[in-house]
Amino acid sequence: MFGKKINGLVVSSLFFILITSSVSGYADDVEDSIKEALGYYQSGEYKDALDSLDYASQLIMQMKGKGLEAFLPEPLSGWTAQKATSQAAGAAMFGGGVTAERTYSKGPSTVTVKIITDSPMLQGMMMMFSNPMFASADGGRLERIARQKAIVKFDPATNKGEITMAVANRFLVTIKGSGVTREELKTYAEAIDYRKLKSSF
Repeated sequence: MFGKKINGLVVSSLFFILITSSVSGYADDVEDSIKEALGYYQSGEYKDALDSLDYASQLIMQMKGKGLEAFLPEPLSGWTAQKATSQAAGAAMFGGGVTAERTYSKGPSTVTVKIITDSPMLQGMMMMFSNPMFASADGGRLERIARQKAIVKFDPATNKGEITMAVANRFLVTIKGSGVTREELKTYAEAIDYRKLKSSF
C-alpha cells in the first residue's frame, strides 16, 4: 500500500512536469529528482524516495511563485517599484504556501502588493468574507473591487490602509499602504488581472 502511494505521487508529479517543463529552468532539476525518487522506490528505499519527491515538490512550488510574480501590477504613474520576489514554504514551515510580492514607492509613500496561494490561511480568510461581522470586527468594510470581494481598512488620520481579497477560493491578495490615499490603494488593487489569475496554475 505504501509503495502504491509513492508510485501514485511519482506519476502525478511526472504529469505536472510534462505540462510545465517549458515554463521554467527548474524543470530539469525537478525531472531529475522525480527520476531519482523512482529509482529509490524501485529499490525499496522509501525514505530516500520521499525525500527526493519532497525536493521536487519544493522546486515546483518555486516555479509557481515565479509564475505569481507576473500578476503583480506595474507601478502607477509617478511611482517606482522594487523587483518582484517570491518564496515557497513547505507544510512544515508556517503551514506552507507560495507567496509573491512587490513594493512600490513615491516619496515617503509605500504600497506592498502580495499574492498568496496553497496556504491554509485561505480557509480562515474565507470565513471573514462569508460573514460581514468578521469583516467589520476591527474596522474593515466589505466592498467589491474589480468584481472581487474585498475587505477594506483605511485610517485617514494616518493615511495607512489595507485591502484583503480572496480570489477564486485559491488566492489571497493583500495591498498594504502607508502615506497613501484610499484611492491609491484601490487603484493598485484594481491593477491586477484577476481573470487571468483565476485561470492560472
